Amino acid sequence: MKESFRFLLYNIRYGTGSGWRFHAPLPFSGYLRKTQKNIPELIDFIKSQNPDIVGLIEVDGGSRRAEGISQAKQIADGLGHDFIFNVKYQKPLLTRHIPIIRRQGNAFLARDGILSQQVHYFERGIKRLVIEMELERIVFFLVHLSISYRRRQEQLMELAALVKTCHKPVVVGGDFNIFFGIKELNDFLAATQLKSANHLNVFTFPSRKPRWELDFIFHSHQITVDRIEVLHSGLSDHLPLVCDFTITS
Repeated sequence: MKESFRFLLYNIRYGTGSGWRFHAPLPFSGYLRKTQKNIPELIDFIKSQNPDIVGLIEVDGGSRRAEGISQAKQIADGLGHDFIFNVKYQKPLLTRHIPIIRRQGNAFLARDGILSQQVHYFERGIKRLVIEMELERIVFFLVHLSISYRRRQEQLMELAALVKTCHKPVVVGGDFNIFFGIKELNDFLAATQLKSANHLNVFTFPSRKPRWELDFIFHSHQITVDRIEVLHSGLSDHLPLVCDFTITS
């Protein structure tokens, strides 16, 4: 029996926006501004794509910046989806105790019931979170890999080991931070036999003038990609991807 899904992957930069205003009056000062005024526009944009599954990278779990409101819950409520949210940093890292940063994480949103969920943390790196979400016929993973090349390679091998334990079709999405190009993923793809949905390697970062492909959706052989598009949006420094796919076995 075939089953189709629409998956939207988006690094939303904690709802802090993009463009020159983000860096005024000081570089990166936008990370400290209140974000609640930006979330309704993000909800409207995501809703316009009518996704079944949403993978959100860089989500505020309710810091002062977000006025104590979980962005994952707010966006999920706006879509009528269930959600999974976790902080990116594993205890006892210092980052778990710094205001704003300690609320930073990633999230899955799902239109239909989530069968099960697991949270994994890589052995090394600052950003360590892996969210695993199981639906009836498919398993999703969501990651945001390290800025360090060496740590990324270690994390990719740990991620490959997780993928290989699955007995259902698999989709892996996230911000992989591969600034040295697609060749960084060769060992991971060889180990998992996953394929990139973005077969034309359309760039996703920075959103104003993309120069790198950092955001990826990978899928196992039981899945056929019917449509993949990198969407134009100025709501974050990353561009979102939307992928229609069918489970064929």
